[in-house]
Amino acid sequence: MKCLILAAGYATRLRPLTDNFPKPLLKVGGKPILDWLLDDLGSSADVDGYIVVTNHRFASIFEEWAASRPEEIVVVDDGTSTNETRLGAVKDIQFAVDATKPDGDLLVIAGDNLLDFSLGEFVDYALEKGTSCVMRYFEPSEERLHKCGILEIGPDGLIVGMEEKPAEPKSHWACPPFYYYKEEDVSRIPEAIASGCGTDAPGSLVAWLSSKVPVHAMEMPGKRFDIGNLESYMAVCEIFSKN
Repeated sequence: MKCLILAAGYATRLRPLTDNFPKPLLKVGGKPILDWLLDDLGSSADVDGYIVVTNHRFASIFEEWAASRPEEIVVVDDGTSTNETRLGAVKDIQFAVDATKPDGDLLVIAGDNLLDFSLGEFVDYALEKGTSCVMRYFEPSEERLHKCGILEIGPDGLIVGMEEKPAEPKSHWACPPFYYYKEEDVSRIPEAIASGCGTDAPGSLVAWLSSKVPVHAMEMPGKRFDIGNLESYMAVCEIFSKN
């Protein structure tokens, strides 16, 4: 199984830190954000290679980082150079799949989130279900619900509906940017894009796919740290330095 890391954004809310440096490689607790994710997956999940899809501005920085890591890491440059010309997460997934042609199932993760639990638990859940899967967490804030992918959950964790950034959220179950796609579902991404699936937010692909095939959602067993701006970055740095 390959792990595809989404790292093509420009992190405009973290400027000036990200003017010339990618957010996923900012240090937290003494090491880059991506090192935390790869160190966890390397010890807990059946991942035999990594694909990092990024933009032209940061590609060389990711290549230098990849050379310092022991894993097999392929860096894919999507050719964009500005936030205004970015492809969007779903098109970046398709771009990386076309460029690398990974075999088997695909774990897709955002490169700018940290967790206080192991992603190996999520992979085990997906293997047990035998379907494409996502995670979910209870979001109590009405304001934040409008900025997330919101899930409607049926029996046994089955997704019965999903909407990105809804005007009227139908539940408090939010979907973080960690996805497990079965090989046969990865092959349907061009169909999703052609049929009008949203391409900016990565959860839009889940919203489309869950209307076609069974997709399950595992309740997160811990916390997620989303690094969206300077304030949240400093808060995460403080938490991880204490640990």
